[in-house]
Amino acid sequence: MDPGVTTFVGSNGQGKTNLVEAVEYLSTLGSHRVTSDTPLVRLGATQAVVRGKVRAGTDDARALLIEVEINPGRANRARINRAPVARSRDVLGVLRTVVFSPGDLDVVRGDPSDRRTFLDSLLVTRWPRMAGVRADYDRVLKQRNALLKSLAGRGAGAGALAGETLEIWDAQLATVGAELLSARLDTLSLLMPSASRAYGRIAPVNDVTTADYRSTIDLDGLWTAPTPEGGSSQVDRAGLAERFHDALAARRRDELVRGVTLVGPQRDDVVLHIGPMPAKGYASHGESWSLALALRLASFELLRADGIEPVLVLDDVFAELDATRRSRLAESVVDADQVLVTAAVAGDVPAMLRGRRFDVGGGQVVAHEEVSGDG
Repeated sequence: MDPGVTTFVGSNGQGKTNLVEAVEYLSTLGSHRVTSDTPLVRLGATQAVVRGKVRAGTDDARALLIEVEINPGRANRARINRAPVARSRDVLGVLRTVVFSPGDLDVVRGDPSDRRTFLDSLLVTRWPRMAGVRADYDRVLKQRNALLKSLAGRGAGAGALAGETLEIWDAQLATVGAELLSARLDTLSLLMPSASRAYGRIAPVNDVTTADYRSTIDLDGLWTAPTPEGGSSQVDRAGLAERFHDALAARRRDELVRGVTLVGPQRDDVVLHIGPMPAKGYASHGESWSLALALRLASFELLRADGIEPVLVLDDVFAELDATRRSRLAESVVDADQVLVTAAVAGDVPAMLRGRRFDVGGGQVVAHEEVSGDG
């Protein structure tokens, strides 16, 4: 696809989202629409292949060919310029995307897991190596939980039996967890001042937005919470690891009773505020949408500040917004190198983002031909 804005228009269920989802998958190895790979493979097929050529920018003629073979229930395989890579996640970082979708409202109104997923996806986009850190953390956490579950209910004898084995897992979990937590805090510190400015541009009422990272570990003295004017991105990772380890020791008795790890990033939350009130439970529908959009716009600006020009994907979001928010969102993204827009109704897309249009339907994607009276 060419630089600039490209719009895909078609009725619901015709495959518009599948097109932009394929672009997103090459970037993140995941989809904003589903949580597993199985729904991404056509019914009756055993695998799917996503393939695309990626250029670093509009002024760079060089291109890399990325291919990912999706194999539900088995390991996915990937290639760069036809050469296999050791792990599919080795393609991360070649293509960067920021995706706006109706599901973004969950970041504001949903469960803590929705906010953790948002933040983790952004930090992996910033630093692709963090995908490996997350995988390592999940692996250690799973093994530690399995040990705790096997010891649960054994009473006083469990402490002596657990001893050395739990200490090994505690040390690993604290080290890897501190790296993940440090990346989250750094990213949040840089994200929120930009999100507050973006909210001011989008929302009809110019309230200040802030975020409070709620951790199961005492962060006092290890991190400074972000403010609208800016936040510290200096995080004491060694201090985090030490305090994480201490917190595990302090909760060991409870963990042995319950058979699960009670400390760590997997239980954290980001509390978003509009003005003095938490957004979840207090913000109106319009305010929630404005904040969700502001977080995505801030993600876009943060990646740009890191020297990355991401592809923006606006998947069926304009139908959810009033005219004011549609216009302000369009004004905020119109200067991006490449924007992909999907819409069921062409008139929902602001005029400044119409660009090239393709009609999607009946299993086909065809260039739109303007006719008299077209909207």
